[in-house]
Amino acid sequence: MARTVGVLGGGQLGRMLAEAANLLEIKVIFLDAGDFSPAKQVANHRDHIDGSFKDAAAVKKLAARSDVVTIEIEHVNTETLEQISSEGADVQPHWRTIRTIQDKYLQKGHLHSHNVATAESVPLDASVQDLEQASEKLGLPFMLKSRKDAYDGKGNFPVKSKDDFKLALDALSNKDLYAERWANFKMELAVMVVKTKDQVLSFPTVETIHENSVCKLTYAPARGVSAAINEEAQELARKAVACFEGKGVFGVEMFLLEDDTLLVNEIAPRPHNSGHYTIEACPVSQYEAHLRAVLDLPLFAEDLQLREPAIMLNILGGDSPDSHTQFAAEALKHRRTKVHLYGKGSAKKGRKMGHITVTAPTMSEAESLIQPMINYADKDKPKASSLSSIAPLKLVDKQNYLVAVVMGSDSDLSVLRPGLAILEQFGVPYTARITSAHRTPTLMAEYASSASSKGIKCIIAAAGGAAHLPGMTAAYTALPVIGVPVKPTIGDGMDSLLSIVNMPRGVPVGTMGVNNSTNAALFAVRILGASDEELRGKYEEYMRNSEKEVREKDRRMLEMGADAYAEKFMVKK
Repeated sequence: MARTVGVLGGGQLGRMLAEAANLLEIKVIFLDAGDFSPAKQVANHRDHIDGSFKDAAAVKKLAARSDVVTIEIEHVNTETLEQISSEGADVQPHWRTIRTIQDKYLQKGHLHSHNVATAESVPLDASVQDLEQASEKLGLPFMLKSRKDAYDGKGNFPVKSKDDFKLALDALSNKDLYAERWANFKMELAVMVVKTKDQVLSFPTVETIHENSVCKLTYAPARGVSAAINEEAQELARKAVACFEGKGVFGVEMFLLEDDTLLVNEIAPRPHNSGHYTIEACPVSQYEAHLRAVLDLPLFAEDLQLREPAIMLNILGGDSPDSHTQFAAEALKHRRTKVHLYGKGSAKKGRKMGHITVTAPTMSEAESLIQPMINYADKDKPKASSLSSIAPLKLVDKQNYLVAVVMGSDSDLSVLRPGLAILEQFGVPYTARITSAHRTPTLMAEYASSASSKGIKCIIAAAGGAAHLPGMTAAYTALPVIGVPVKPTIGDGMDSLLSIVNMPRGVPVGTMGVNNSTNAALFAVRILGASDEELRGKYEEYMRNSEKEVREKDRRMLEMGADAYAEKFMVKK
């Protein structure tokens, strides 16, 4: 292990690569601007190079000091890599691989030529006429994308109608573009793949949650995904990476479509944000795996297996320069939590400043552990309270809702509004949906069966008349379901109550009183509070305030007498 690894780039990925190298006493030299880039801070020697990783002279100097040259960012000068390779330098992954992957349109074409499933793509000139032709071939909506130098959603523009043509071209001006058929996905997945000199191995399939096109959370393993899809995703990722030259770790992002088919979205020829969880959750991290691959050190499939479920949460810069260190201090208060800060100095809003990983014996416990930190990250964001009737499920995916409130008809909304107010009072993110057990049974079944995979923890279901919605919802999910009988136009609501409360053994529904959505919401808060200490504290405060309110009423009645109290406070007999 006396060989030296030269790395183009010195950001957070290089930093974590150096941390893995230090454990094996592998020397890593970084080419990046400045003497104190995140990676150079943890690799203590004087052979680092100050300069641009696109500068030919600096790259040649790095190659002269290294046994193998690799990258932690793909936006490099591949002409220089081609030249040093022709002069005998060992460049991994191969410069042709990096060049192809840099151009996302060429990347998609290369994958397509090797029978790897991707969304259909069309090259474009920057003209409205070209977008017209793309819309005729791909349909609307479609994604307009930059071929190069795009990341974290930058360089992408969703074209939903012809009215967006000029806006899209203005937003992506001075860039080489291509159009991509819209992928109506229900989940975003990712697989880290390791390509060695003689094998292609993969880490588990993970679920990624994005916010404003930036990865926010990674769940390992992916939630609500069958074993068959988990294996199919890994096979697709290995097939995709196998068609490229060279060695190292590759991040493969993909879409799981509504019909459970998979499409490769993008490939990164380097360690990836979605693989940070491997540091704590796997015997060998993606960073150590990359080093082993490029240096031809032994690596086994068992090294990449998951020890226990894990969740990674990115720490993004906030409004204050020390927002990331405040976030880290908050995270350290919680058990089973590992904090990684990247040494970037003062925070910039939206910039990746670090990440948090929690591991636990079960995904449910890991979700409980991470939730207070998600709440902290979201504390300054507006409360989620969607009342759309039939919004696409993928819109719900993005919001980290904890409670789903479903109703058979919009006429039930008036009954549910007091409960929604309670959820807002406690700061519980919720979504409200219209999904009838009788008129939209397929939508109801799909929504209930997929709710847990969206991060929802509890469902409140309201229905009147035959009131089958709560019971049918409970039949399609293992989440707790709370039924709210709604008083119909005819009758007192007893038929609705009995329809919900008289469920067969094995399919329980927690049933509230007729029209009592307030208790349904409070019960949901109690369920969530069982694993959320902060929320439980809010509920305990609510109980104390309720006691104070009753005691105050008792005091007033004792002082005033019952008749005077009734007259003043309009209490009707």
